[in-house]
Amino acid sequence: MIDLDARLDELKALGLDRRTRRVSGPQGPHVVLDGRPVLLLCSNNYLGLADHPRVRAAAAEAAMRWGVGAGASRLVSGTMTIHRRLEERLAEFKGRQSALLFGSGYLANMGVIAALARPGDIVFSDELNHASIVDGCRLSRAETFVYDHRDVEHLAWGIAQSEGRGALIVTDSVFSMDGDVAPLQELVELAQRHRIRLVVDEAHATGTLGPDGRGALADAGLEDQVDVIVGTLGKALGSYGAFAACDRQMVRYLVNSARTFIFSTAPPPPAVAGALAALELLQERPRRLMRLQSNVAALRSELGREGFDLRGSRTHIIPLVVGDPGLAIEICEKALARGVFAQAIRPPTVAPMTSRLRLAVMASHREEELRTAARTLAQAARASGFEPRTYWASLAEVDDGAYDGEEHAPVAAAPEGTEPGRGPGVFDFEDDSSIARAA
Repeated sequence: MIDLDARLDELKALGLDRRTRRVSGPQGPHVVLDGRPVLLLCSNNYLGLADHPRVRAAAAEAAMRWGVGAGASRLVSGTMTIHRRLEERLAEFKGRQSALLFGSGYLANMGVIAALARPGDIVFSDELNHASIVDGCRLSRAETFVYDHRDVEHLAWGIAQSEGRGALIVTDSVFSMDGDVAPLQELVELAQRHRIRLVVDEAHATGTLGPDGRGALADAGLEDQVDVIVGTLGKALGSYGAFAACDRQMVRYLVNSARTFIFSTAPPPPAVAGALAALELLQERPRRLMRLQSNVAALRSELGREGFDLRGSRTHIIPLVVGDPGLAIEICEKALARGVFAQAIRPPTVAPMTSRLRLAVMASHREEELRTAARTLAQAARASGFEPRTYWASLAEVDDGAYDGEEHAPVAAAPEGTEPGRGPGVFDFEDDSSIARAA
C-alpha cells in the first residue's frame, strides 16, 4: 500500500509536487490568477475562441434547446442532432468521409489505438507522444516499440524486425511539450510501404497550422494518406471533446470497437455547439490564424534577442528549457510576480533535467505585450541565476536515460537482441518491470 504522506513529502523534496491554481473569469489573454491579474502564456486556447461571444451564445442556445447533458452514451440514446451536425462539419474540414465524436482527446486516443491494435500486434510510438497515446497502447495490450523522437531510421529498423505481425504507427503531429512537428511525409511513406496503419493526433495542429487551420497533415498535403486523424475540440476550437476523422468503414468499426466511445456518455450539447460555432469562425475569418502566426513570430523574435535558443520549435508552442525542476518553479514564480504566467513543466511530464516553461501563444494576445513578456521572462530567469544564453549548454547535461512520462511515452531499455546503440526498443506494457521510471 502506498504511504501517501511519504510519497507527497518525497515529491515536495524533489520539487515535483503540484497544485491547482484558480482562474477567475473566462480564458483569455489576461486572467485573474489566484486573485492577481496576469498575462496568460500557458493556455491551449490558441485562437482565443473559448470566450468569443458567438461561441458563448451558441453554447447557451444549445443548453436551452437540447439541455446541459446528453443523458446517455452515443449507442443508447445520447446521439443528438447537434452531434451529427458537428461530425459532418469536422469530416468536411479534415477532408475525410466521416468523423466520430469522443468525450475528450484522451478518450479518443485510447479508444482508437486499442481498437486498432490487439494482443500479438505491435504499436510503433514516438517517444514524446502524449500520455493519452501511451495509455492507448497499454489498453490495447499490444507490444509497443517506442522509437527515438522523430527518428524515422529507428522506426524503419523496428518495423523491419516485426515483419509479418499486425502493426500500427501512432504519432502526435505537433508535440505538446516541444512544439516541433513529426516527419509526416516519411511516416506516411513507411506506413504505405509496409502496409501498416497510421494514426496521427492533430490536437495541437488543428486550428493552428495548414491552410484554413486544417492541421499539419493538410499543411503537408497528406490528409487523405493516413488511416485516422485524431483532433480535439478543447484547444484551438475553444470547447471540450474530441474526434476521429477517417473513412466511413473505419467509423463503423470504431463505433463497434472503441470502448471509450461505447461506454462513455455523449459529449454535452453546449460544448458541441460551441465547437461548431468556433469551427465556423475559423473558416469564415482566416485572419485569426494569421494573427496567431504573427504573434508567434513576435514572441520568438524577442525571446531570441534575450538569448533564448528556440531552434527546437517552429510552432505556437515554445519551450524554454532550464533543466532543474526547482529552477523552473523559481523562474515561474518570479515571472508571475512580474505579471506573466508561464507554467513550469517538470518530470514526469518531461524527461529528467529538461524542466521548462512551456509558452503557448494565442491569437488574442497583442504583439507588444508578448515582446514585454519575453523581456519579463528573461529578467525572471536571470534573477533566478539562469542566463538564457547558456540554454544549450544546460541541455548538454541532460541524461538521455529512460523515464515514464505523464505527457510522453515511457522509454524502456532495448531488449536483448536489438540493434546496439538503438534506444528505447520494444517492451510490453503488461510487464511494468520493463518500464524504466523517473527518480
